[in-house]
Amino acid sequence: MQIIGLVQTALELGLISSLTVLALFLSYSMLNICDLSTDGCFTLGATVGAVVAISGHPYLSIPAAMLAGVCSGFTTAFLQTKMGINSLLAGIIVNTGLYSINIAVMGNSSLLNMNKTETVFTRLKAVLADTVFSGQYRLIIALIAVALVILFLSLFLRTRLGLAIRATGNNPDMVQASSINPVFTSIVGLCISNSITGLSGCLLAQSQKSVNIDIGTGMVTIALASLLIGRAFMGRGKIPVQAIGAVLGAFVFRLVYTIALRFDLPAYMLKLVSSVIVIIAIAGPYFRTQMPVIRRKLQHRKARPAEEDRKAVP
Repeated sequence: MQIIGLVQTALELGLISSLTVLALFLSYSMLNICDLSTDGCFTLGATVGAVVAISGHPYLSIPAAMLAGVCSGFTTAFLQTKMGINSLLAGIIVNTGLYSINIAVMGNSSLLNMNKTETVFTRLKAVLADTVFSGQYRLIIALIAVALVILFLSLFLRTRLGLAIRATGNNPDMVQASSINPVFTSIVGLCISNSITGLSGCLLAQSQKSVNIDIGTGMVTIALASLLIGRAFMGRGKIPVQAIGAVLGAFVFRLVYTIALRFDLPAYMLKLVSSVIVIIAIAGPYFRTQMPVIRRKLQHRKARPAEEDRKAVP
């Protein structure tokens, strides 16, 4: 039973965080922009969603959090495309500014308690009461959200605008020569990406019934690592396959993280665990490609002493 509970916890958290991975799948893999405002945008979605839910509107909290993500994405894209700021620096600037905005949204507090707040999770829990799915309400909401986002991305990236966004990531000069405005496609891509990130933050906050100002810290690193893990599993197939791989990568990351928590590690060691997982995820594919070279070097070193011995024999 402990193993089942551990896997379920990892699956619930993995599915919710996989929404952020899918957001980076759009901005990083399709649009070729590494959006470093993800941490702040995730927290923004969590805080806005929490405040709206606390005010008595649990269903409205989801579109509100996504709209807040759109605003964050638009600001990042505007700095890049209209003010000539490097994409990495633009993300850092927006992420820094969002810290103050998030504190303001939370009413000058760094923590919001939602124990007595009606959320989409508590509503579904009440609906599923006295059924076999009464204990799976978190998993069901996470599955629905992930399935809808994957379906949306799979359909959207086949449209003319979606293909233009993908082309902008591959070759912006060619896109501009084809009378497509790369500024517009970049703005739309980042707005959609950050809206999904905001949704992820909102669902995590409502799932754990609290929001801390540091809830989004390290999300961009975790999401990129999950994206690379998923790519190692599923490869570079069609859009739905890559999206499912991103979700699988998020689950694997959370499973390893959850297992590490079972060893009663002190709280200050958890960031180190995350860093080690990220290093393995990023460096793993590189070392896999280098394995043939390493094997040849080892074989050459083993063969050299034998050759020297043969020469030494009179």
